[in-house]
Amino acid sequence: MKEYTIPLIIRGRIIEDNLVRYEGRRGEIAFLTPDVNKYLNQIVLRNGSDLQDYYSVSMDNILDFLEELGRRLHPDTNPDIRLALEMNMQSSGQSPDILRTAYVSFAANLRRTIVEEAIDQNIGRDYLEGWKPRKLHDRDAMVRAFGSRIVHLNAGNAPNVALHAVINGSVLRCDNIVKSPSNDPFTAVAIAKTMIAMDPDHPITRHMTVAYWKGGDLGFEKKLYDTRNIDKIVAWGGPASMNHIRQHLTSGLDLIALDPKVSASIIGAEALESDEQMGWVARQLAKDFGYFNQEGCGNSRLAYVVCGDDDRSLDRLNRFGRLVQDALQALPAAYSSPHPAFDPVLRDEIEGIRYSDDYRVFGVKANEGGVIVSQQAEAVEFSDRLGGRVINIIPVPDLDAAVAAVTIHTQTIGIYPNAAQAEIADRCMLRGAQRLSPLGCIAYEGLGYPHDAMEIMRRLARWGVREQFDEAVAEAGAGMMCAA
Repeated sequence: MKEYTIPLIIRGRIIEDNLVRYEGRRGEIAFLTPDVNKYLNQIVLRNGSDLQDYYSVSMDNILDFLEELGRRLHPDTNPDIRLALEMNMQSSGQSPDILRTAYVSFAANLRRTIVEEAIDQNIGRDYLEGWKPRKLHDRDAMVRAFGSRIVHLNAGNAPNVALHAVINGSVLRCDNIVKSPSNDPFTAVAIAKTMIAMDPDHPITRHMTVAYWKGGDLGFEKKLYDTRNIDKIVAWGGPASMNHIRQHLTSGLDLIALDPKVSASIIGAEALESDEQMGWVARQLAKDFGYFNQEGCGNSRLAYVVCGDDDRSLDRLNRFGRLVQDALQALPAAYSSPHPAFDPVLRDEIEGIRYSDDYRVFGVKANEGGVIVSQQAEAVEFSDRLGGRVINIIPVPDLDAAVAAVTIHTQTIGIYPNAAQAEIADRCMLRGAQRLSPLGCIAYEGLGYPHDAMEIMRRLARWGVREQFDEAVAEAGAGMMCAA
């Protein structure tokens, strides 16, 4: 087992004392990192007014800083990012090609035009730069978005998650405490070290802390999750993690929960009308569940295909399943690859149905992934375990039956044909779906719209209001109830 030392980053300082040892998620690496209990008083920002230094720099300055940061995060030129890549290859569920592509994309994510679009579409720059006037029927109001003190509990399924805290926390002028996950313990640290090399005294650097502690450390978390220390928690995690975090919530502490979701595909009967059409749709579906080795919430795991239940129709559906498997194996290595840590329980489940009359299984001989085609309108019993580039294709009689499978846990739905999106959009959203996309396009998720059914930038900000009344209204209001 290879061992690394990972520093604690506190507001522009690199700390490597009081080390404790932890193991990575897959048991292939271990790391030493400072005991956060020794540094709690330095980690937290007790006085929210200490964010005032952020307001001495313009939004243009912040955007310039982020764009320059992006240029410095390439693994070929940044030894810390290169080390993060090395560690991630041993602790995540991704291949070296996929991970390298993710790190190389950091610069694109931090481009000024991309971040500006996210600001404009999600919150509005005027609210971040000053007091924005609102003329109401009885008063003049002004509204402004202020930074807050945030703990970011990062997910480790993709290195890019580390950028969310950087982008949102910087443009909103927040104080950011980032907890690294055990399956990606160094990426956020590498980014913070690069900030320090750029400018240790810049407000973005001075309000970025990156630490690791074992989830469930009640002693430390009880002290940290206190409204004297923080205002909000942004949490990516599974049900057990979320339930643990919720026990710490008190009045005034806001949880922004990015719970795990399950995505799906809805495919109309048009897909099976011709061999050419089947081939094209198969390639699109393969992209949606193969991308990033199916490690993301947006990856499809269940594909509902409108199909008859007669033998001829099912034969065609099974042929489609084989085409999907072939398309999966043809995906570029930088986009998708055999999973380096395929779930052994899932493999056993698949072997248990491989020769059943109720399913047709294509692939999954080793860790290459594959396709399970149900012969009836039912998902496999172990659908909650699907991963490692394995999808379940389910025949349904019509689009209504596919929509009926949507729940509050459904994040993204890839739809074919595109025209069907308008037909079923409202019903999908009312049942809980959060994003509808053309089949094959889930990888193109943007920053300029809601994520997980919320506008995260707005939730992260603290909103202030100022108001003025004219003398007549003020005088008349002395004996009146305020109109809420």
